[in-house]
Amino acid sequence: MSLNSDALRLFLGVVDAGSMSAAAEMLGQTASGVSRGLSRLEEDLGVTLLNRTTRRMELTEEGAHFLPKARQIVASLEEAEECMRMVHQRPAGRLRVDASVPVMLHCVVPHVGDFRREYPEITLELTSNDRIVDLMEHRTDVAIRMGPLTDSTLHARALRPRPRWMMASPDYIARRGAPETVEDLAGHEVLGFTQPESLNVWPLKHAGGSSYLATPTLATSSGETQRLLALRGVGIACLSDFVVREDIAAGRLVKVMEGVYSDYLQPMHAVYYRNTQLSRRIACFLDFFAGRM
Repeated sequence: MSLNSDALRLFLGVVDAGSMSAAAEMLGQTASGVSRGLSRLEEDLGVTLLNRTTRRMELTEEGAHFLPKARQIVASLEEAEECMRMVHQRPAGRLRVDASVPVMLHCVVPHVGDFRREYPEITLELTSNDRIVDLMEHRTDVAIRMGPLTDSTLHARALRPRPRWMMASPDYIARRGAPETVEDLAGHEVLGFTQPESLNVWPLKHAGGSSYLATPTLATSSGETQRLLALRGVGIACLSDFVVREDIAAGRLVKVMEGVYSDYLQPMHAVYYRNTQLSRRIACFLDFFAGRM
């Protein structure tokens, strides 16, 4: 039996993508080619790794045992490749970056072109998740996260903390008026997040302190969805400055409750597991984007 890294990467691709067709698109192969490659790997191992039906796939018991070993082997190979690149001081190879949709659209995407021109040998893979993802499970090298960190196993680099602003559209204010105090919010449509609850803590001073846990009348999982709802006059939102700065400058949104803003700034971090073999690619990315974010 002889395994190769391509076969292991194919297996991981199928597991992570969730289907043959999605894995084929991600790996740049045909679905039939991915299916044949997976079957050859199972023949070499003498076990079935994935049960496949027309509607779903799931890991067998053997597949579940093999999965972490395959991830470890592929990670070790990538680290070895990175060591060789570091010898020649050439930041190169694949770098997978994950961020929420607003952070990706407003903080990362505007600068990707310049980054590619400066580091043409680094191949970026950008993914967007509005929920916190497991870096190892999603094969992510760097994730940009808003709010306090809870995972102590991750290395983290602090980026510039951001203010959060309360805003609504001029149309909403014309119809419903502008709230001035926390108590006024009881008579308004409040846009908030489904999770985590910390994103519904608004930086507003009131009798109970300098922050206020808002109760959404409409909750979403995405800040970008909230921005669009606010633009359409659905309600009042509390979002990071970089998400709505252009809308406010253009008059599409208007700040409210500025008289009771607190000085709270929302933390922003870049988090990652490995700080050795991948450090050159990660450092290039963080050094480049830190000032721009």
